Amino acid sequence: MDRRATFLTLALTVACAAYLLWGLGPKWPFVLSLRAGKLAGMLLVGAAVAVATVLFQTVSRNRILTPQIMGFDALYILMQTALVAGLGLTGFASLPVPAKFGVEVAIMIAASLLLFGTLLGRAGQDVARLILTGVILGVLFRSAAGFLARVLDPNAFAVVQYASFASFARVNTDLLPYAPTLTCAAIGLALWLAPRLDVLALGRPIAVSLGLKHDRLLLLALGIVAVLVSVATALVGPMAFFGLIVAGLAHEAAGTARHARLLPMAMLIAGLLLVGGQTVFERALGLQSTLSVVIEFAGGLFFLWLLLKGRIR
Repeated sequence: MDRRATFLTLALTVACAAYLLWGLGPKWPFVLSLRAGKLAGMLLVGAAVAVATVLFQTVSRNRILTPQIMGFDALYILMQTALVAGLGLTGFASLPVPAKFGVEVAIMIAASLLLFGTLLGRAGQDVARLILTGVILGVLFRSAAGFLARVLDPNAFAVVQYASFASFARVNTDLLPYAPTLTCAAIGLALWLAPRLDVLALGRPIAVSLGLKHDRLLLLALGIVAVLVSVATALVGPMAFFGLIVAGLAHEAAGTARHARLLPMAMLIAGLLLVGGQTVFERALGLQSTLSVVIEFAGGLFFLWLLLKGRIR
């Protein structure tokens, strides 16, 4: 482990300790257990988004794209709107949390794998068509969600709006026995495939000439992305630009495109940003604002900076 990775590990440890121990008060056992569950959720979401974004950028060979361009967030919002419109507020609130989480993850994974398998099954090199189709489906899902939202009463619409924005303060600890299984398995598989992903990043002609089964690995990488993004979105809600920030910082910090170094660096940076940011907003600012809003704003600026940087070059 080099100095940068060591520094990030120490900084993440300090941020976790500050989040857990700052202002515990007399009822510290209960508060500590509550914070520990939220901390585990944030670390899980950060690692999932980081790995998914790096893999998607490797597959697309584009550093300004994120998995959310495939319409995952729009599909999630459509599902929340449809549930509220179909079940009403009482029925939506009474849904078992683990069952709702499982259905949401299953639908998003099934939809993404259907999309990937259909568009890439016969032409693994046509990633541009896949991305364009994802953008179109995202617009379709948002339009359908907007249409359903028009028939909702104001209270139901407020519930949908609340569910449509990422909130790291509402991580449901009841899901922690289920979410880590999928996430850790997907991340472990991505780390195991790291050397092959390095070859995949070289492009299809070079990868095939080196003996890599390009199309099969491409579909497998996109399947890992689908699992990770689905779990993260179902846990905290849609996040458009967080992965872009994390992947960009990870490439700068790692100083290499090798995934064996890049993926752990991205996970450390994601955890540090989420835990450190949430600590500041909860403890220092008293939840006067939300971390997701700041992340989206900073991510938008970072996206514009990447575009201008590429244009200048």
